[in-house]
Amino acid sequence: MKEEVLDRRVRKTRKQLRHCLALLLKEKKIQEITVREITEMADLNRGTFYLHYRDVFDLLQQIEEELLGELEAALQKYPAFEVHKNLSRLLADVFRCVEENTDMVQILLGENGDLNFVNRIKELVREKCLKDWMELFRTPQSSIFDAYYSFIVSGCLGLVTYWLESGMKESPKELAGMAEGIMINGIRILSVPEAACP
Repeated sequence: MKEEVLDRRVRKTRKQLRHCLALLLKEKKIQEITVREITEMADLNRGTFYLHYRDVFDLLQQIEEELLGELEAALQKYPAFEVHKNLSRLLADVFRCVEENTDMVQILLGENGDLNFVNRIKELVREKCLKDWMELFRTPQSSIFDAYYSFIVSGCLGLVTYWLESGMKESPKELAGMAEGIMINGIRILSVPEAACP
């Protein structure tokens, strides 16, 4: 019971620190943020911060690692044949992960974001796509794969950015249906009546 209370406190403290970092990152770059600013905003002492993190960069890195872990779990959940039959299920899980971490995703993909984080997302997706598409299509033309992958990943990141900036009116499932429709139908999706969209 004592361990459970301690664990809850740790989660609450980390959540506070994460929230304060997210607020500060909306105003300035990570290099300009101090531990003092974060702890004052969180109403915690600096010693508490150092129980969990080495510095501000370590806090951000751990947040990024958690996000990447969640994304990887969503990507690895479905085998290739299932993704091929129903891509929107995988995309809905990915977009749900984005929705649950909106504050940090918005920042990491934004003006004060971390290009390294974006590149690591791309590499995660590339590995999943390479493994699945090679299994499904057995194409020897890696240049076609690389071009297609780049197009899809950039499009999905753009769609996530659009979603975040437009107030996330669509549910993760609706956004996934939209993404799948765009990937499969391309420009033809614009001529499909709205009610008939996936």
